[in-house]
Amino acid sequence: MNYKNQQYARQEVLIEEEKVFNSVAGGGRFRDKPRPFVLQEPEANLYAPIREKVKAYFTDNHIHWWGGKEPSGHTLSSQIACLNHLIPIMDDPQAVLALVNGIRNEFTEVLPISCDRHPAYISVEVVSRSDHLNEGRSTRGANCTSVDALVMAKHQSGKTIMIPIEWKYTESYPTFGKSSEGDMNRKGLERQRKYNQLIDDSVQLVSLDVYEGSVYYQDPFYQLMRQTLWAEQVIRHKDTECIKADDYWHIHIVPKANKALLSCKYKVSGKSMEETWRSMLNDQSKYSIVDPEDLFLPLYRKTDYIALIEYLKARYW
Repeated sequence: MNYKNQQYARQEVLIEEEKVFNSVAGGGRFRDKPRPFVLQEPEANLYAPIREKVKAYFTDNHIHWWGGKEPSGHTLSSQIACLNHLIPIMDDPQAVLALVNGIRNEFTEVLPISCDRHPAYISVEVVSRSDHLNEGRSTRGANCTSVDALVMAKHQSGKTIMIPIEWKYTESYPTFGKSSEGDMNRKGLERQRKYNQLIDDSVQLVSLDVYEGSVYYQDPFYQLMRQTLWAEQVIRHKDTECIKADDYWHIHIVPKANKALLSCKYKVSGKSMEETWRSMLNDQSKYSIVDPEDLFLPLYRKTDYIALIEYLKARYW
């Protein structure tokens, strides 16, 4: 059984046990059909202590929910997984600092992210103030390049480092080229029009002679490419952006058991996901891939987070 099917089975058992989801039943609708792994009361998909906080945060900051106007009841939602992990610690600078230093022990403090209505030390569904990627809009959570979460940290060198986080759960991707999609290749050509020159101008991304059919237009690399360009452009325009950083470090959260994503030999490269993406980067130190449980190891002994760790273990790890 692959990882995704294992997680389907896991969530269905949790629903039947009536503990993690507060006795809320499955059988909620997804794509117009009732599914045993979709909760009939979507809010129960969120860790109970953060439910009201998350809803208020999305409303206050005009953030769109994935797939609708409320939290998804789909128990394999990576957006929900990201929120359940990170929102409980967003107001605790020492906890956030412990997480980033657990990967690279180079930071002296984390900084409040002033772009949110009520600044905290983690922000989610983050976009730039201006459209730097030729996408036409900057709407949080919809129709433009965004990052699932963001941390701002002060490096021991004195630099302010922007840390965009991409969060994956059970995702895997078929071979599908986004550079040649649509009638007469219109969508694909439009994507290339937006991003090819930005890739050529990028310091981090390796330039190619031909972009159509390349790594950059195959998921999950298409997402990582756009987020890399986004980070570079936000830094380049920091005088006019709310996010003001000197450099960035891209963190990719992927469960190590998700072999369909991590160990797949991608046709565009003949390599695994991490090998493929690293081959497209000029500076390896700006990209880290981390398992979510490993990310939270620094909080295991903190008494304030015993309940959270137990929830995450039961739910995801």
